[in-house]
Amino acid sequence: MTRFALTLEFDGAPFMGLQRQAHGPSVQQTVEEAVQAVTGEQVVMHAAGRTDAGVHATGMRAHVDVVKEIAPFRLMEAINALMRPAPVAVLACEVVPDDWHARFSCVGRAYEYRIVNRRAPLTLERGKAWLVPQPLDAEAMDRAAQALVGLHDFTTFRSVHCQARSPIKTVDRLAVRREGERVLIEAAARSFLHHQVRSMVGCLALVGMGRWEEARLADALAARDRNRLGLNAPPDGLTFVSATYSSGPEHTELA
Repeated sequence: MTRFALTLEFDGAPFMGLQRQAHGPSVQQTVEEAVQAVTGEQVVMHAAGRTDAGVHATGMRAHVDVVKEIAPFRLMEAINALMRPAPVAVLACEVVPDDWHARFSCVGRAYEYRIVNRRAPLTLERGKAWLVPQPLDAEAMDRAAQALVGLHDFTTFRSVHCQARSPIKTVDRLAVRREGERVLIEAAARSFLHHQVRSMVGCLALVGMGRWEEARLADALAARDRNRLGLNAPPDGLTFVSATYSSGPEHTELA
């Protein structure tokens, strides 16, 4: 048995999410079926994150266990060929120790949320960004975001369907910057609650629009009440960009 670590890129738009779903296609199902076609084995893919429907990835880490003897490069090429035309690609494939786990060995996850701040409709970035026509103050958003950095109870920013045992998480980085008409939000933590990043982004957008004062974000956090959430941003603009590991394969982090 050989454990292969995969680095995945995918467009989340046509999928019901990363994990297998009974009611529609998933990234997991797409990869597993391709691996089975190559090896003749029924495998289970484990991933660093569990992205929702419509959420994308440029550096999702995952692994599968395969009995058949096959070189990593050949496996990667075969999986990519068989997944076409689904918008999923294996960017890297390597052999890892049996105790390396894409999810449980992961010590850091990073996301980027992309907002296009203009009145004109999206064309090339349609489905890959959130279009916000109202002017956004990115500097105010960044200042407000710092109230969410650190160890906190994120109940306000947690989906009612979240299955995590505790709402307490540590956000290592939450930064907002403007690049022309784009406002980019970077979020990094060991792990996130269900909808946490999208919920934080939605409230930051309210600050940027001037509908919330900067201090209100801290007040919403302190309330520990989902009813105090101002806005949950759509999935389109969210991308899983990297997973970090303290040890393991060479490709420990992709940005």
